[in-house]
Amino acid sequence: AFGRIVGQMQHDLFHVYTVDQHILQVMRNVRRFTMAEHAHEYPLLSRLITAFERRWLLYLSALFHDIAKGRGGDHSKLGMHDARLFCLQHGIDAEDADLVVFLVEHHLSMSSVAQKQDLSDPETIRAFAALVRTERRLTALYVLTHADIRGTSPKVWNAWRGKLLEDLYFSTLRVLQGESPGASGTPDRQEEARHLLRYFGLREGIENEFWARLDTVYFMRHEADEIAWHTRMLYFQANASTPVVKARPNQVGDGLQVMVYAPDQPDLFMRLCGFFGRLGYSIADAKIHTTTDRHALDSFILLDPNRHLNSRDMIALIETGLAERLQNQTLAEQPVTGRLSREVRHFPITPEVLIKPDERKQHHIMHVTAADRPGLLYSVARVLAAHHINLHTAKITTLGDRVEDVFLVSGAELEKSTTLIRLEQELLGELAIL
Repeated sequence: AFGRIVGQMQHDLFHVYTVDQHILQVMRNVRRFTMAEHAHEYPLLSRLITAFERRWLLYLSALFHDIAKGRGGDHSKLGMHDARLFCLQHGIDAEDADLVVFLVEHHLSMSSVAQKQDLSDPETIRAFAALVRTERRLTALYVLTHADIRGTSPKVWNAWRGKLLEDLYFSTLRVLQGESPGASGTPDRQEEARHLLRYFGLREGIENEFWARLDTVYFMRHEADEIAWHTRMLYFQANASTPVVKARPNQVGDGLQVMVYAPDQPDLFMRLCGFFGRLGYSIADAKIHTTTDRHALDSFILLDPNRHLNSRDMIALIETGLAERLQNQTLAEQPVTGRLSREVRHFPITPEVLIKPDERKQHHIMHVTAADRPGLLYSVARVLAAHHINLHTAKITTLGDRVEDVFLVSGAELEKSTTLIRLEQELLGELAIL
């Protein structure tokens, strides 16, 4: 089976290795977690694999996870059958064989959930826990997923992607240990944020007035550190009639965290995308929130894809320049389009847009797949603004030169089939412009 993928090219924009090279890179990454001299790189994964019984099963799963590529059909399903046959031929007991087969079949599931779904939604965590079923499977899938993503290309992995996987791992682990997803998370998060506020010297109760303007969804979608940071910046100016913009180095990896607090105004997200794009940043994550008194409280993770921006200088520029533009309600600035990469020109991606109601029929989920290019998110935001579509969250996933973004949206036009089709066509038109 391995002989069939030796030297086989992968015709996508994020795998830089042939299939056999990639498989060996993934096995190398798994082994690296077991080595004491590399334990400082990913301490959690090193601890997990050290305690994992019969860790050779992880190597076997890595060997088979992509072994069926190029045959046509779903390589995960085809590879699952190869793995099961191998286990049977080599006398591997049923429990271990089931683990290997599960990992091969679902080796893409954890990355998909972490990067494309709302991890603050208890139903997301509950569904993923139902898929993995046991702590051993969860740990094995976490290790394999981490090693797999890092084995695709040096450009694909970043600390933000690692944090998403880690958050999903611990949230699912708590469910498997008997906790109810989301039942105690919000109070615990608030209590942790209060401890952080006391640490910074704010007196007890100072947060209550500001927190009264926030609903449960806010506390579910933000970490305790983010809540404490927002509160420290805003508790004394919660009624501000002028925009408040604050930025700081990202607490996980490279890039910046930016918070925007302003009286809600039309096309705000589009203007923010335009501003960040013109500075040269890409948006890795966006959380859009509106307080009970109609203030926008938006949070962004910005990454510098070219690594040439000085964070200290950019923080000052963002805080002053963006606040001034929002105060003057300056028209949205279209980002500089720039040149397309050679990979995108030679491996064009047909854009796809899928909009469907969520399970509760309260919002719609919009999936966008396209070739990455500067100003892409701005183009999407411009179409949404033209149709008066409200954006609640944005999950931005960039895999090399391919983007797979998921948006949680709402709006009257989404309820009408004719306008929904028109919206999809306009989005496809924007995404197809190269």
